[in-house]
Amino acid sequence: MARLDSQIVSVIHRIHDCSVQAALAISGGGSQALAWLLAVPGATRTVLEVTLPYSYAAFDRFVGFQPAQYVSPETAIVLATTAYRRARLLAAEGTPAIGLACTAALITDRPRRGRHRCEVAVRSEAGTMSYTLVLEKGARDRAGEEEVVSRLVLHALAQACGIENGLDLGLLETEQVEVRQVGDPDLILRVLRGDLPAIQIGLDRTVSLELPRDVVILPGAFNPLHGGHLQLAHVASQIAGREAFYELSVHNVDKPPLLEADVRQRLEQFYGRGNLLLTTAPLFEQKARLFPDSVFVVGFDTASRLVNPHYYGESREAMLASLQVIRGLGSSFLVAGRLNEGRFRTLAEVPVPPGFEDLFTPISPEIFRSDISSTELRSRFAGPADWPAT
Repeated sequence: MARLDSQIVSVIHRIHDCSVQAALAISGGGSQALAWLLAVPGATRTVLEVTLPYSYAAFDRFVGFQPAQYVSPETAIVLATTAYRRARLLAAEGTPAIGLACTAALITDRPRRGRHRCEVAVRSEAGTMSYTLVLEKGARDRAGEEEVVSRLVLHALAQACGIENGLDLGLLETEQVEVRQVGDPDLILRVLRGDLPAIQIGLDRTVSLELPRDVVILPGAFNPLHGGHLQLAHVASQIAGREAFYELSVHNVDKPPLLEADVRQRLEQFYGRGNLLLTTAPLFEQKARLFPDSVFVVGFDTASRLVNPHYYGESREAMLASLQVIRGLGSSFLVAGRLNEGRFRTLAEVPVPPGFEDLFTPISPEIFRSDISSTELRSRFAGPADWPAT
């Protein structure tokens, strides 16, 4: 490696000497900053983890969904938030943690019609900072654009560490960095728009980007939430010995997306009753990526769909591959019996593929059985205002 610029070395020494620990996610440009960080002694005090989700598939898997644009302030913030969750898991207790992300569109081996730009975001307990830089097209070669972006990545990290006089970015007169402190937007609306894959909504209506793992999750439409849901979540939490969450997805494989009014109406039911995860994930493979090492609580009918090739484009291979991914993410299923076609049916009647029996555990009807039906409740009462208290 060529000798590092003395200013870069000085800034990195100051970063390593501060108490912050960081997880970094870099896509499309800015990776030179990682080499600089690791080349200066003391990197183990700063760098927790480095992720390079370079391909679209890797990027989608890392954040848990496919963004509308890969290079945008919103996408960089989601990427930084995902890195921040990793940092919180890996940082030493009591140590400030940050997630830093960069997503960029730079010179390639084919003409790029759009602007050459980068988006950098830093997420910490204090909030989120966003940095946008549009580069003068044709003014630099790939190495030159990479250096500018990498300097911005390092500069943003330095500022997150409280180092105000950071790095000279080497910008042209026509270029400037737009810096924004991101406030607390309506996160529910951002999930509905697809900007975020999931949020957590607490008992007290607190909305958070922090997503749990190693928990019990009861997915459903909750139209309406009723006593059977509450009892099932409680029983499953006791069986698994983990905290219980409910999960409402704005998308469903068999139905149109939920409207904003419907989502907000259903959310009202959970205040004071349970912690809710609002997601864009209709498939259990997607849910498992968002909430690894978790136990999903389902009924007989959902368990049957999970092992039905019809829901995988009529492909048994795709069905088996999805179950394998879920297993690899440390997730599994607790299956409650349900009234179906006039009789109570259990996991014993679900055709679980050989080799995947350990992925499904029955909930004995002696421990839990509820024949309450949301469909029946909707047919008996005029609307939400008339639904019985749960």
